[in-house]
Amino acid sequence: MMRHHLLLLFGVFTCSTAVIMINASTTHPFVLAALRLTFASVLLAPLAWRELGRHRGTFTNEHWRRTLLPALVLALHFISWSYGARMTIAAQASLVVNLAPAAIPFFLHWIVGERINRVEILGTLIALAGVVLLSVRDALAGGGDFWGNVVCFGSMLLFAWYLALGRKNRDFPSLWLYVVPVYAQAAVICLLAAIPWLPTFAVHDSREWLLMLGLAVLPTIMGHSLLNASMRHLRGQVVSLGNVGQFIFAGVMAWLLFGQVPPVTFYGASLLVVAGVALVVFAAPSAPPRLR
Repeated sequence: MMRHHLLLLFGVFTCSTAVIMINASTTHPFVLAALRLTFASVLLAPLAWRELGRHRGTFTNEHWRRTLLPALVLALHFISWSYGARMTIAAQASLVVNLAPAAIPFFLHWIVGERINRVEILGTLIALAGVVLLSVRDALAGGGDFWGNVVCFGSMLLFAWYLALGRKNRDFPSLWLYVVPVYAQAAVICLLAAIPWLPTFAVHDSREWLLMLGLAVLPTIMGHSLLNASMRHLRGQVVSLGNVGQFIFAGVMAWLLFGQVPPVTFYGASLLVVAGVALVVFAAPSAPPRLR
């Protein structure tokens, strides 16, 4: 059991490196999102090809069609996250974007009709109070942090929507036949959107290429794979709540690498966010959800 908890901890850490590498890179956010998804798609393609051979008779054109909306939502999430991560300090950006567990019940209610209970609503309100506390402080202090919070919050909503769509599409014959087509189509969407800025990419800068590859391998492939593996051995609530802890790793790394120090209000706000998300996560019904 300890091994599974350590794997979860490592998965959370690898996911938290995304905000650090985004800040370390000078690549335009549109191009960064496009290259990150392109690398991930290429590296995961052999798994999808293998699964396609196994499930050729059950993977239909309808499955392909159902990956388009998640791909669009994921592309918008990655683009907005690449912007937001640079508009405020790393710990704060990571805290806000990982509010997704508090928003997912509302998207699931909208998309598949899952019931929302009062504790989930209360938890969401408490978590939002933490974001409001941060935003009021940043608005009064001036600078770009306030708008960084807004962009990260919007990116969080897109990510929650993406995860809820994944819940709706869990009938796919294989996880990889869902994830890889979504990543590939999202990469194409980002590449098309990034066309005006593609010439700005430092093609001869090996550091930028390594950062793009690192974004694909560490948070996108390794981090998400470890979180999925943890879901098989640990309670879903533990994994969801543990993932919120990304902001701790991100904050420590940003302090060591960039000298970023969060304001005093951040600590109180983070307690509200974590407490609110914990309420939502542990209020989730253990029985199968009732649908409309």
